[in-house]
Amino acid sequence: MSNLLKVLLIEDDAIEVMKLSRAISSLELKHQIVEANNGEDALDILQKKEVLPDIILLDLNMPKINGIEFLSILKNDNTLKYIPTIILTTSNNQKDLLECYKIGVAGYILKPLKYEDYVRKIDSLFAYWSINELIKV
Repeated sequence: MSNLLKVLLIEDDAIEVMKLSRAISSLELKHQIVEANNGEDALDILQKKEVLPDIILLDLNMPKINGIEFLSILKNDNTLKYIPTIILTTSNNQKDLLECYKIGVAGYILKPLKYEDYVRKIDSLFAYWSINELIKV
């Protein structure tokens, strides 16, 4: 039995947002996706602490607050630090990867070029996190 997830997607590229939406639709997943265009918008959503997401999907390359800066802010908050955050990015920079794991990321997924490969990764990601025993913060 898998759980429906509340997901905060932090992505500034509208095409990437549409691609994720299309993948979720094609997989017939019913997870609730809340979108934030950048780290500042995401922090505004999270600071309300009304309905917190089960997981966060985070792009690294964004304006205002980049993904690593956002992750650092998140992990310094006594409530928000427990939300699993998965990097979903095109950056295969080893320095970025290492820095994200040092800060406390739950996963690091490279966006593949082929749409079919992307859909497979998204399916695996949601399959894992929907059966994982999540702490509700």
